[in-house]
Amino acid sequence: MTQLTIFYDGGCPLCAAEIEQLIKLNGDSNLAFENIYARDFVQRFPHIDRQAADLVLHGQLESGEMIYGLEVTYQAWVMVGKRHWVAILRWPLFKQCAELGYRLFAKYRHRISRLVMGRARCERCALEGRSE
Repeated sequence: MTQLTIFYDGGCPLCAAEIEQLIKLNGDSNLAFENIYARDFVQRFPHIDRQAADLVLHGQLESGEMIYGLEVTYQAWVMVGKRHWVAILRWPLFKQCAELGYRLFAKYRHRISRLVMGRARCERCALEGRSE
């Protein structure tokens, strides 16, 4: 049963790579993945502002509550059994630094993707979408 739906930028190579890792670890199907650039996204999720979701990662818990940014990342990795990988995100001093780092990453993710992966956008990924 889906406990968290992640609304992600499928055209961002780094974002798509993280989603692929989460998909591989999602054996219990706790997570669902929705590409904000899927052709039918607006029709299926009219309550999600695509522009806002492009700026900051959005997630929706099973209860309907929305969570954002690193909280989505933290919850997703916990739900696939990797709490130890993200536990540091809860440490008080590190949490503040991580939030700032996330905001910078989110703002410049396409430039960072170009540096790290050799391309800023993945049009094929954006068009394929992922609804699982």
